[in-house]
Amino acid sequence: MPEIIAVDFGGTNIRAAYFPTPEPPPATQIKIPTKADEGPEAVLGRLVEAIESQYPDRYHDLRIGIASPGPLNPMEGIILMAPNLKGWRDVPLRDRVQDRFGVPVFIGNDANLAALGEWRFGAGRGTQHMIYLTLSTGIGGGVIVDGRLLLGWRGLAAELGHLTLDPQGPLCGCGQRGHAEALAAGPAIARRAIERLHSGEPSSLASELERHGTLTARQVGDAARHGDDLAIQTIAEAGAWIGLLLADLAHAFNPQIFVLGGGVSQIGALLFDPIEQSLERHVMDPAYIEGLRILPAELGDDAGLVGAMALASLKELSA
Repeated sequence: MPEIIAVDFGGTNIRAAYFPTPEPPPATQIKIPTKADEGPEAVLGRLVEAIESQYPDRYHDLRIGIASPGPLNPMEGIILMAPNLKGWRDVPLRDRVQDRFGVPVFIGNDANLAALGEWRFGAGRGTQHMIYLTLSTGIGGGVIVDGRLLLGWRGLAAELGHLTLDPQGPLCGCGQRGHAEALAAGPAIARRAIERLHSGEPSSLASELERHGTLTARQVGDAARHGDDLAIQTIAEAGAWIGLLLADLAHAFNPQIFVLGGGVSQIGALLFDPIEQSLERHVMDPAYIEGLRILPAELGDDAGLVGAMALASLKELSA
């Protein structure tokens, strides 16, 4: 049975944890700032330091699993491009880490591995067909089909936030228009609330916008919980877009369960209810939603770490 060091590597923080056995919780863990603006070499140095801090004194079969921003090629362990990491293009992350430590290293897209973690140890336990969405600054996801993580030909599958819902819609950070991320992620919720305020709609958020010059999705969610009509309608609008996305995914993959994570999902029923209503409106036949469940994620911020651990343990089992 392998011991695993799991790494969740993001644009803001690097988290590393040591799992003596391939199941949560970890025995130890650490979080350090990424400092992405310092470039790949400096960040790789901090990633190595984080791994070193979790290294056991003795081990028999040690493996390293890394959840990384993408897009990336998990077969070759190369980060193709990471928008939140300055200068990261075609970086051979797996080989760099493997050469440094001399143990097997496995990397995967962070959203895919969060899906794997929720499927193995979280809200998706016991299912064979699951779709995970993280609703946060962006929208990411992962798909489990027949008990396997869907990767696609080159490992680039399941960029679920970049499915087009409105070709004439707002510009997405990737450069395309009308993607789910541009319509329903956290910044999109904040942008839509600001647009409605500028059109003259009354809201308690007006004072927040005047004070800070901008808004966040968290502020919109808090206002909605306190009964603010503009905030409630803005959250419902985002939920309607997400429900449309889920309908498309239901048609494509016919899952047993959708698991929704990320900070935006913490808004709760004010978001989940419009999602379910929109999903029901947009499926072409009720058979697609018969018995289908939509559940909040269970692993929270640990989903990436647990997924990286699961990746390394599954590779061991299939070796």
